[in-house]
Amino acid sequence: MIEKRKVLITVKTYPTLSKKYDELVCTAGFFDNGSWVRIYPFPFRKLDYDKRYKKYQWIELPLQKNRSDPRPESYNVVDINQIRFLGKPIGTKNGWEERKLFILCKNQIYYDLSKLIEKANNNELSLAIFKPHKLIELTVEETDRKWDNDKLAILKQKARQLSLFQTEEEVKREFSIVNKLPYKFSYRFRDKIGKESRLMIEDWEIGALYWNCLKDTNNDEQKAIEKVKQKYFNEFSKKDIYLFLGTTKQFHGWAKNPFVIVGVFYPPHEKQKLLF
Repeated sequence: MIEKRKVLITVKTYPTLSKKYDELVCTAGFFDNGSWVRIYPFPFRKLDYDKRYKKYQWIELPLQKNRSDPRPESYNVVDINQIRFLGKPIGTKNGWEERKLFILCKNQIYYDLSKLIEKANNNELSLAIFKPHKLIELTVEETDRKWDNDKLAILKQKARQLSLFQTEEEVKREFSIVNKLPYKFSYRFRDKIGKESRLMIEDWEIGALYWNCLKDTNNDEQKAIEKVKQKYFNEFSKKDIYLFLGTTKQFHGWAKNPFVIVGVFYPPHEKQKLLF
């Protein structure tokens, strides 16, 4: 069943490549009733620039349940050309008041990661808000610097096929591949019951931050990494931080820990009101 739904976008992950769907971005957020929704696959960069949504923006789009994805919140977008913006993104005035009012007041917040994993393995959920008791460290690991050659070859073949029907500029726009991050960023943290865990951060923001920091440091990767740590650990440790967690389709329902961090919500701590 296809329905037009209103969604507040809160999650946009760094792109990955798929042999089947080209370049993918996992997009998630909340329906207007407050329940989670994942829109996947979503070829974000294939949208014309003026049609690309932003985080914390309400959009309306035609959705149907993703029958090939067992995760309960997963939907397909039926036609990306029917996406409609509903106003400007929600800002951060008054200590993120409007964002917090919708996101934190309408959803359950989890403090015990083991209970969250149990619910995911029972297929009760695959997206959640988790509040770590303490951030311990932002870890950085080097990884492959280039996309998989087999996937790239398939995408290039698709581009050649489409070039029979599209202009060169249209092909370039649809098949421009985002740079692959050469590092994996993860949070090491402790939950409310004292259990220590580490989860990878797949948020678009941390990838964009790395590339911006690399540019600012004249391509000095170590200095860029330190700048990322300064923001994501030093600054965020002083915030009222929450993590948007999502399971990966591959590990959902059975893995010891199927979650990754798909977004970071970091409003300032509320100032205590004076009694006198």
